[in-house]
Amino acid sequence: LPAGAIEALRGSVLGEVLAPADPGYDDGRAVWNAMIDRRPAVIVRCRSTADVIAAVGFAREHGLPASVRGGGHNVAGHAVAEAGVMIDLSPMSGVRVDPDLRRAWVEGGATWGVVDRATQAFGLATPGGLISETGVGGLTLNGGIGWLRSRYGLSIDSLVAADVVAADGRLVHASADENPDLLWALR
Repeated sequence: LPAGAIEALRGSVLGEVLAPADPGYDDGRAVWNAMIDRRPAVIVRCRSTADVIAAVGFAREHGLPASVRGGGHNVAGHAVAEAGVMIDLSPMSGVRVDPDLRRAWVEGGATWGVVDRATQAFGLATPGGLISETGVGGLTLNGGIGWLRSRYGLSIDSLVAADVVAADGRLVHASADENPDLLWALR
């Protein structure tokens, strides 16, 4: 990377930016499968959608592969891009529940344990994963087998909308009314 590139990235995001020599880098690149030992060029621990947009832009600008870490539970380790930009969503783990609509809004770094705690406060549940440390985004976008599947289907069957940062850095909303083709592709 050009001199000053990582410092410029640090100045453009709210979250933490970790380079290989930084304290916390090795912990930041670790995922559930301890056999994965990839070394990203930089880890961006995003705290907002703007951070995600900046990280995607950084990867594009420098011609680096990008990976996304939600819960970090993927066995194959796709969350860690070798010599690329690891976009770590784990600091973005908020969940908001509307019990009247029976709907939850979930940030990209939330795990099923966080969602379960938020929904159970209202006597609700969603067809989530079998393991509470699994990330909602990864499990959902890969189908989502959970305890409630026989009665309520897969996790992906409950996805009604998503906000996506596209490769060109645009924030795109996908729902039945907006960009329905993208929602179809996600589902």
